[in-house]
Amino acid sequence: QAKRPCWRSKRLRSVTKLPIMLHCTMTHSNAPLQLGLEDLLGDMVHARRNGDMGRLALLAYCEVRRWARQAGENGLADRSTAVITRHPHANRDQFMEQIDGLINELEEAHTRVVSQHLPM
Repeated sequence: QAKRPCWRSKRLRSVTKLPIMLHCTMTHSNAPLQLGLEDLLGDMVHARRNGDMGRLALLAYCEVRRWARQAGENGLADRSTAVITRHPHANRDQFMEQIDGLINELEEAHTRVVSQHLPM
């Protein structure tokens, strides 16, 4: 991605009287969050479809929690931890219900991330 001149370069040049050109390299894009979430959702849905409980537990505890913390979705991070650590599950169906709820929350988070990414 090409660097674009920053408005600060003119101001800095006028203050220092030196031929300085700064470039803005930070973008205010949440594309990495969105792509990470899409990958995570794909992994979760694939593991759910295959009934891979071990993979689902790993994704919920490690990856969902990591993504949620990066995105500032602390409630989602707490719930992903709770699915694995708080209460033992009575059976497979109960665990899968909680995973389905987690997948639904991730889909809602995806909607929020995508809506923030749209140009204004």
